[in-house]
Amino acid sequence: MNKTLRAIVSHRMFFPLACLLLVLLLNIFVTLASTGSVGPFFQITLTNGTLNGPLITILNRSSELVILAVGMTIVVSCSAGTDISVGAVMAFSGAVSIWLLGYGQLAQHDYHVVAYVVPYVVGLLAALVTGAICGAWNGFLVSKLKIQPMVATLILFTGGRGAAKVFADGQIDKVDVPSYKFLGNFIQDSTGHNIVPIPTAIFIAAGVVLVTALVLRYTALGTNIQAVGINGRASRIVGLKSGRIIFIAYVFCGVCAAVAGMIATSRIGGIDAQNCGKMLELDAILAVALGGNSLAGGKFSLAGSVIGAVTIQALTTVLYSINVSADQLPLYKALVVVIIVVLQSPELKPMIGRLRDKVKRPVAAKEVA
Repeated sequence: MNKTLRAIVSHRMFFPLACLLLVLLLNIFVTLASTGSVGPFFQITLTNGTLNGPLITILNRSSELVILAVGMTIVVSCSAGTDISVGAVMAFSGAVSIWLLGYGQLAQHDYHVVAYVVPYVVGLLAALVTGAICGAWNGFLVSKLKIQPMVATLILFTGGRGAAKVFADGQIDKVDVPSYKFLGNFIQDSTGHNIVPIPTAIFIAAGVVLVTALVLRYTALGTNIQAVGINGRASRIVGLKSGRIIFIAYVFCGVCAAVAGMIATSRIGGIDAQNCGKMLELDAILAVALGGNSLAGGKFSLAGSVIGAVTIQALTTVLYSINVSADQLPLYKALVVVIIVVLQSPELKPMIGRLRDKVKRPVAAKEVA
């Protein structure tokens, strides 16, 4: 029994699943305290063709973070560094897309896009290309110029949001075209009724995770990414082009940020360059750490990062439900980060062992005496 329990605890998915279970139990406790029943937390209802319930809300609101966590996992694994520009790239990609969709209309209609100038697909592709270019810039700095990832991505962390404000002309641009809101809400027919009862963002996040997992599983890319992250010099000796792999990882992360940015702008029907994706880069890094992935690179767990992202959103939900303000939220997340860092420290277990030995020595000496 002890051997089985030890195997379960040592499994790499134990930590993220335990964190998710703990947060869900906390949500249940808060629901029980406020309503006198745990039923509302698990209750899923169909109202006006829409599935509603706390669990649906958590999955829906975590969609952008799940997508960012997927890209961040790949970057961390192969470069042993983080991309702190993903939040700004979200805003930049969304701003470019809206600018192109409403070219010439924004200033004339009080920064409202009332009709597409180009097809929506063109605007979506423009966002993806923008994200890919941003990722290519970060990848070039890291893989070719050998700049530390955090320093390299700091450029777009500060400049990307400024570029978004330039495209938005410093305003909060709105899109008054119903089809623009499909990505962040529900797909509807011409009468405004929902065709699909599940939020579109959940399907998009699931699609990104599934495609990424299949590519990493059935191609050599997944193994190559881990090999470069474990030992970049050794991987070059055996013939792997580590610089190219790192470059591809950052491009992919940029595309993920663009997809998340399109969902975020679709939710509000416009672009708020100041707040779109703000601080989500830190949540994405936290999701990777919560997923049991080492921030020093190497082996990774995509499923763990997805669970970590959902856990963070569940934690955010419970904090809001107990009237924690948005300004106070980073403090509680910081406490979670401290706990995670301490639990993942390689020195924690030896330190506990030394403390245990110090406690046992006096007891053993008294028994001998």
